[in-house]
Amino acid sequence: MPPPPANSQRRYYQNVAPSSTSLLTPQNQFEDPKPAFASGPRSLRASASSGSLNNFDPSSGHVPPSISEKYVLPLDPGALGSSLLVDGPEPDDSLHNPDPRRDRKGDRSGNIFTARGLMNLGCIIVLAVGIITLFAGYPLISFFTRNPLSTLGGFNLGGINGTGQVPALPGNWGLIDLETPIDAHTRPDYVSGKTWQLVFSDEFNTDGRTFYPGDDPYWEAADLHYWQTNNLEWYDPEAIMTRNGSLEITLSRKENHNLNFTGGMMSTWNKFCFTGGLVEARVMLPGFNNVQGLWPAVWAMGNLGRAGYGASLDGMWPYTYDACDVGTAPNQTINGLPMSATINGDKGNGGVLSFLPGQRLSRCTCPGESHPGPVHDNGDYVGRSAPEIDMFEAQVGGAGTPGKIGAVSQSGQWGPFNNAYEWYNTSANLEILDTTKSQLNSYQGGVYQQATSVVSETNQQAYEFSGAQYSVYGFQYKPGFGDAYMSWIANGQLAWVLHQAGMAADPIVEISDRPVPQEPMYLIMNLGMSRNFGNVDFDHLQFPSTLRVDYIRVYQDPDAINVGCDPEDFPTEAYIKEYIEAYTNPLLTTWVDDFKQTIPKNRLVTGCD
Repeated sequence: MPPPPANSQRRYYQNVAPSSTSLLTPQNQFEDPKPAFASGPRSLRASASSGSLNNFDPSSGHVPPSISEKYVLPLDPGALGSSLLVDGPEPDDSLHNPDPRRDRKGDRSGNIFTARGLMNLGCIIVLAVGIITLFAGYPLISFFTRNPLSTLGGFNLGGINGTGQVPALPGNWGLIDLETPIDAHTRPDYVSGKTWQLVFSDEFNTDGRTFYPGDDPYWEAADLHYWQTNNLEWYDPEAIMTRNGSLEITLSRKENHNLNFTGGMMSTWNKFCFTGGLVEARVMLPGFNNVQGLWPAVWAMGNLGRAGYGASLDGMWPYTYDACDVGTAPNQTINGLPMSATINGDKGNGGVLSFLPGQRLSRCTCPGESHPGPVHDNGDYVGRSAPEIDMFEAQVGGAGTPGKIGAVSQSGQWGPFNNAYEWYNTSANLEILDTTKSQLNSYQGGVYQQATSVVSETNQQAYEFSGAQYSVYGFQYKPGFGDAYMSWIANGQLAWVLHQAGMAADPIVEISDRPVPQEPMYLIMNLGMSRNFGNVDFDHLQFPSTLRVDYIRVYQDPDAINVGCDPEDFPTEAYIKEYIEAYTNPLLTTWVDDFKQTIPKNRLVTGCD
């Protein structure tokens, strides 16, 4: 047979090269089958490779072994070699067959304190300490080493105030105005000379600021009639804006809500408050220095009462009291006693001392009644209120001033009242620094308030139409009892000081000490008119007239910083939220009749259940 042509495909034929399956069939049916190992071990070298199948020559008549035959293992382990021991001992048997007698000596001589053991134990300890520190130690370390976050005078971390605004934003919205001069960030206090720290300021240098609700993080202008003092104007936010580097509050002859005049009042109620400190303002008074009728004022009030919102003030103003006695009762009497409270009071009202409705949130409040707290160690509630401190109320002539010259009344308002409104104004309790410019106010009070007041002459050139200069006014106080005091500044100088002992207990009307206001106080500025405050000379007044404030700054003793409207010892937030309508609806004038609320039970007046 000729060889196959080059590159021709090789083919396998069944009749020439049987398949691997056919190789398993015995070639001789009479031959006894033999196991594969019967022929002895087969050398791998003697086995044809798979490649030999491709070289099969059909003419030789020799059939190559199949793949299965080529790689099958013999069934006799002995055929695999003499090194494979099945029944005899193996070299590693000692590792798997412990012998107590043989191993006894070695076991007793072992030592757990090996380098490897110590390393293993050390790693476990390090891992355990690390895990405990991560999940238990780190939180404790963080808690005790963290720096307290400031509320910046607001209700929440970061300085969120009562309206939900955050003043700590890019721009000039911090508690301290960025334009306040650096040398004004501290100043000596007026009473002791100690260096105090600036905690709030507004320079009013940005022109065009307005104070409608939501316009400003700290100030909000009122939109109401101040009926409490029978004002002749409507307070409208349009009357207040900044211009030429000053705040301007303008009183104009413009009809508004059936009133002939429009004025302005704005405050920091529930947005910025402080407890103790020095408040200082540089002011140009409105109008002329010799024409009566205008009523400009800068003052402060406790945050639990909102100026102009009668229901919030009912039973709160002008109290500053923390005792449980007749001083908390309506009209300052219980069953007509003490008699002195019915005959030695306001001569214009039949000698009655007080028409106040009683301190709504007094120390006599029964347990479980609505009260903002806190409580004293004996379980009594702390007496709460809305006291008032007046930086100034400007006047022309009147009580305490000779003739028609410009002056300011600087005062504190108090409740309950002394007998005949006569406080202890002895030389130990009252200091007037310059009696040629300042005199004790002859007005001491009436059925709705008791006043401690001194009237001081102003810089006669610091009026809008009489010199157009500015002058500095202020008040400084330390709250509480004992060494507490209130003092006032006029024309940049300390004018007078009232020590708390001047408001000591009065046994004639059976009342206790009244503290210098301890409530968180907010700032108020306004310009209006009222015949309650004195004669209004319409013939000579000029409209519009404008109260201008160059700046207002608040300082505190660095050892007694207390900024915020909801301090822990005199909280206000929860109470205000509970009765928010009284603080936002100026048409509610009384707590019971209009707001439909009840007066908390007083254990001396109504008894407790």
